[in-house]
Amino acid sequence: MTANTSFQPVLDRIAEEIAELTDRGTPADYIPALAAGDPRDFGMAVAELDGTVYGVGDWQRPFSTQSVTKVFTLALALAGEGEALWAHVGREPSGDPFNSLVQLEYEHGIPRNPFINAGALVVTDRLHRLTGDASGSLLDFLRAESGNPDLAFDAGVAASEAAHGDRNAALAHFMASYGNITGPVPDLLSEYFRQCSLEASCADLALATGFLARHGLRADGSRLLTRSQAKQVNAVMLTCGTYDAAGDFAYRVGLPGKSGVGGAVVAVVPGRCTLCVWSPGLDSRGNSVAGVTALDRFTTITGLSVF
Repeated sequence: MTANTSFQPVLDRIAEEIAELTDRGTPADYIPALAAGDPRDFGMAVAELDGTVYGVGDWQRPFSTQSVTKVFTLALALAGEGEALWAHVGREPSGDPFNSLVQLEYEHGIPRNPFINAGALVVTDRLHRLTGDASGSLLDFLRAESGNPDLAFDAGVAASEAAHGDRNAALAHFMASYGNITGPVPDLLSEYFRQCSLEASCADLALATGFLARHGLRADGSRLLTRSQAKQVNAVMLTCGTYDAAGDFAYRVGLPGKSGVGGAVVAVVPGRCTLCVWSPGLDSRGNSVAGVTALDRFTTITGLSVF
């Protein structure tokens, strides 16, 4: 595609193809608000570097962002702490489920990457240490980058996650025993569950991810990350952003991406645009079936990928 070509016809074509998709997966069932999702729901948005947004389907409908927020807490922690962050969390794919405890003992409480639950807990802990309000810092950032001052957390979803949060509590306490969690674990868990309960739309998230396509520049032109740091975040998204299906995602889509069990996936075309797609039906590894299919079709139709 040429730089001045509208993405709208591409999105319209993808929506028509997704409408014919019969296997949409199953919504996450451990959070009641997610279990009630309809796999037939679908939205997709593309945001260009200047903030122009194209959308189709339910692209302006808010949903539970869940693990997609891990991209933004990572960026904020990296901006505040720099290279020292990587002493507390690795950059390697895990090969295990996102809430696995197995590797932490072998690796002395240092999680493999920032996008598995253990790694995200460490990042939230580091961000809270830097700011005194990790979830508030996240919300302020997302409101500014999306241009939507009404973004908010869903207290009901956060409470539901807390009620089913024993595994995350175990991860946090285990890492604390190695000195890799600095604050009180109950406070960290509250921040983490709140962070994951954020509600936003495809348009909001596509716009908010734009700093990664602009090589670290925020929507107002100020710099959040150095060009090298933006590259680092994109690289970790590509290799670790879709749970233990990152290899298949790279093969099919060919873009840095981050998924969440609410059914959203964000993706980055560095120097060109950012995308968000949402459909709550998940595959066995926690990624949106229709979402990954739509991104696969986007890169195939447009020829835009990092490869």
